[in-house]
Amino acid sequence: MKKKSLFVLLMMTALVVSAQSVKLKGIAHDNRYKANGELCQMEHTWIGSLLDDNGEYVLDSKGNVVTAYITERGIYSMEWDGSALSAPVKDPSVSMSDIKQNGKVDVEKAIWATNFNLMYANSGACYVDGQLVTVMSRDEQSTVDEELFAVRKWDAATGNLLSNEIRPKSDRLESAGMAYNPVDGKVYGLFYLTGQQLPAEITGDPEYFTDQDDDMTDGDAGYCLCTVDLQTMTVTPITPGLYYYNFITFAINSEGRAFALTSGGARGAEDADGRMRDINNNLTGAQLCEFDLATGMMKMEARQTTDPATNETITEYVHPVGATGYCSKYKRQSACFAKSNPNKMYWSGYCNSGKGINSYGSWGELPDKEWESNGKYDTALYEVDITTGIATRLAKFDKRWIFSALWVDGDDSSDGSGTLVTGIKEVKTAKTADSNDIYDLQGRRLAEGQLSKGLYIINGKKVVR
Repeated sequence: MKKKSLFVLLMMTALVVSAQSVKLKGIAHDNRYKANGELCQMEHTWIGSLLDDNGEYVLDSKGNVVTAYITERGIYSMEWDGSALSAPVKDPSVSMSDIKQNGKVDVEKAIWATNFNLMYANSGACYVDGQLVTVMSRDEQSTVDEELFAVRKWDAATGNLLSNEIRPKSDRLESAGMAYNPVDGKVYGLFYLTGQQLPAEITGDPEYFTDQDDDMTDGDAGYCLCTVDLQTMTVTPITPGLYYYNFITFAINSEGRAFALTSGGARGAEDADGRMRDINNNLTGAQLCEFDLATGMMKMEARQTTDPATNETITEYVHPVGATGYCSKYKRQSACFAKSNPNKMYWSGYCNSGKGINSYGSWGELPDKEWESNGKYDTALYEVDITTGIATRLAKFDKRWIFSALWVDGDDSSDGSGTLVTGIKEVKTAKTADSNDIYDLQGRRLAEGQLSKGLYIINGKKVVR
């Protein structure tokens, strides 16, 4: 072989290997039981009560002493090199030595480390242009009517908390996921709504509601494709009605195509790649669905078939692509695309539906406390081919990590878009003698006289006053 040909071959090989390597980042959740059967909350390392430079206790906005700790929650990164997945690692990292030196605590860093405990998104999350939005549903006094949403916005590189606010249930912020569309610059999501929350232009359309069964205004809850303004968190429904699917992910690729996965699980034999098939030998499990962002409708394909009862030819509407082949529980998961590859969706999901042969010898739910022996809710990284819907399990996650948001670091369609999720995008402004910009954590600009003891953003930097 000539030297030139060998060089070209080596270069092509290097490019293939490089193309296979991808760095993924995500917001991790606690998701497992300990070996002794107790529910595993993410562990905390205690720092203690915080003192300012004058030796006085640091107080929060309610006058309470601020205590600090290091938590496992936060942003994690991992790398898929084409053959193996590295264990998720906290990124940015947090260590006690950075926060406490010679017995003295750096107050700003201690608050920063503690804030990661707030990075919990049981109601949806997304990454947009270097920023994160997390939505947590909280239930005050254990009554549904008093359910509130904690909406928090973050710098995805530094982990800085940009804003923190509590919003009412009427803001309808529960979602299966949110994603940025590079074609029109909007953020979309599958939001969980009741029929009563749909706008009048949808519920009053006589073309849509043809009978009582179609009338979804009686309080039934389902999913609706919506746009969301991340600065105001205003949700605007698009879909003319509600979908009663159990959606578990939502993602948009660089071509502006929107996809979601449904939960799915069935008993069946697994093939060599771990995929499940039904009695007709068709792949089963989580189903890949595509949405039309203009109409909010799920894309379906008309196919002619024969009614076995009447032998008549009928038209049925089916998903253009099939199921992934992997069963998945109806629990929060996430998916994303690399900007450079619009046909491959990365999915952080469950390896099984939580079912198997139980102690009675029958097929049913397995006890989660025995996950280490029965494999229930094991989690893994998958690749989903959107042209076929078929998924490939790349690798299981170390310690059963699950992520409420997932993105490809440095290769996301929203990067560089200039999208703002709050009044201030990042806290990078250098301090200058002629600048004295002061904001609270909600991004509201303040005057010096409005400050009490608490945490503020002054000249682009978090400061305890």
